[in-house]
Amino acid sequence: NLIHSNSSRTSSPFIAVNCASIPSELFESHFFGHEKGSFTSADKQHIGYAEQVNQGTLFLDEIGELDILLQSKLLRFLENRTFRRVGGTVDIAFKGRIISATNVDLEHYIGLNRFREDLFFRLGMTTINIPSLSERKQDIPLLVDHFISLANKELKTTIEAISHEALALLSQKQWNGNIRELRNTIYNVCLNAKQNMIQISDLN
Repeated sequence: NLIHSNSSRTSSPFIAVNCASIPSELFESHFFGHEKGSFTSADKQHIGYAEQVNQGTLFLDEIGELDILLQSKLLRFLENRTFRRVGGTVDIAFKGRIISATNVDLEHYIGLNRFREDLFFRLGMTTINIPSLSERKQDIPLLVDHFISLANKELKTTIEAISHEALALLSQKQWNGNIRELRNTIYNVCLNAKQNMIQISDLN
């Protein structure tokens, strides 16, 4: 989202899609949309992600978990930059940008025939490797402040700060669940903290 919000596409939508959560049989309908009557339950036209995003950013999260059969459809879409709604007869130009992310080793998946090599190279024109949280613990104080701010906004909590002792304890953890685990921990602590400052006892 930060890449999108600091780009020339910020006036168009940012749409995040979890590739691991889309049922295979609904992929094309979700991704490209469908026309009314194109299948039994299609009682009205549906605009898919590729069309909703307009000139914005389509973020494909967990791309490594996309079914191998669906990867060929995604590759064809990326190469042609056009798509058709299910049941449609008109090619629609894709005007947006694709950003994808994964926490698996795609090159290893290629060797296991779980990921298409041509899709890997098509997506990987620019690659950013983000180390795990345990490898960049210097970021923990910044992330903790960020998640406290988000918790106050989303959960209506009133946390003002975190003690040095509590922050030191957080910095000692391995965080096998990475940033998601840290976020969930902070949200939970913000909801249950006894004061406006998070103490080490709140973490316990």
